[in-house]
Amino acid sequence: MKKTLKIKSCPQVSDLKIDIDVSASTLNELTKLQHQYGNIFKINSNKNVPSYFINDPTLIKELLVKNHSNYRKGPGFERIKMLLGNGLIVSDGHTWRRARTMIQPTFARQNIHKLIQKMISCSQNRVATWDALIENSQSINITKEMSEFALELILKSIFGEDYKNLVDDNGENPFSFLSKDTTRDLSVVMKMRNLRQTLLSIIMIRRKQRHSEGYDFLTMYLNASDKLGNKFTDIELIDEIITLIVAGYETSAGTLNWAWYLLSTQPDELEKLYQESHPIFEKLNDLNHEAINSMHFTQAVLEETLRLYPPVWLFSRQSTNDDQLGSYEIAVNSNLFLSPYILHRSNEFWDNPNRFNPDRFINRNGAKVVNMAYFPFSLGPRRCLGEYFSFLEMKIHLGYLISKYRIVDSQKNNPKLNLGINLRSNDDIFFTTRT
Repeated sequence: MKKTLKIKSCPQVSDLKIDIDVSASTLNELTKLQHQYGNIFKINSNKNVPSYFINDPTLIKELLVKNHSNYRKGPGFERIKMLLGNGLIVSDGHTWRRARTMIQPTFARQNIHKLIQKMISCSQNRVATWDALIENSQSINITKEMSEFALELILKSIFGEDYKNLVDDNGENPFSFLSKDTTRDLSVVMKMRNLRQTLLSIIMIRRKQRHSEGYDFLTMYLNASDKLGNKFTDIELIDEIITLIVAGYETSAGTLNWAWYLLSTQPDELEKLYQESHPIFEKLNDLNHEAINSMHFTQAVLEETLRLYPPVWLFSRQSTNDDQLGSYEIAVNSNLFLSPYILHRSNEFWDNPNRFNPDRFINRNGAKVVNMAYFPFSLGPRRCLGEYFSFLEMKIHLGYLISKYRIVDSQKNNPKLNLGINLRSNDDIFFTTRT
């Protein structure tokens, strides 16, 4: 017999109307309710739609992997669609499957390896700024630095040689507002929409070229075709490029910001990373993907950072059919909410979950169900295609700069969270370094 998922008998859940949103109040409320009522419960919504919060890794895996075809993107994606258009992150059904199939070869490992020199170059571009700050005994704004690094790299990876045509006489690119304005309100939406013509101009020039020198994502997207041989239309291509810019920038900038912060407060872990990276980056001319992928402790640092600060802290899905998750019945048109942030910090699945401990991803200690209670890049068919690209660029960036600079003073207090669509630090993080 199947068991119907029923509301827990608690006034906080049954009597209060809760609108789930990307906000501090939502995180606080869901954390409190999860502690009180467990890993699955029903929530009353002002929209009178059945809504459930799920923190059980087995059910989450079933939802995102086994039964994924019974769900579409849930509440909250309307706001993202205003910014990104109908790109891969927000699309559903045939549109999503077609785009995913067309884009996937772009992110094959052998293709991502062609961008290693760009990753090194963008990391090296931080050196002049950092050296000048050190010489003047000034602190490094690591939040700003990571934003500029990640945005420069994703734009160069997309546009290749055309990147220099985007940059004005002051060295600014038209997408720099993404790194300077952390809000994602209507003003940012309008700025992004105003850039669609710029993107179209680049696309039209590229379409006229038979061959493009070098490798970049735009070339791959332009050459991609579906099963019928059809390529992306201009509108589709612009949506996918905007999605790639925003998603590629946000994930790496935010994760590196948190990684630098965590390392700056843990000298022992910082020293381990230095000992691993210094021999590799001493021979920069010989750096290749094998050497980078041998950086197991650096990988563990990033995985642990993503556990504590997952880029997307709240996921939503809406059921398109009646479904069964485990022993629970889910009615059609129900909203389901999942939070990697809450799951990754649950005592039930992680030992000492609030502690920064990269070793738990080296020997798998400290995690009771590590492979199931961890999904910073989502799971299943909608798992992030850019995951390998992101890890590669972040390992190169951390390895290169930590092999050159030593942190001597840092902000010790926990930065407050900025709980928007992406999980950021509410305040910029600073520290001082020496060479």
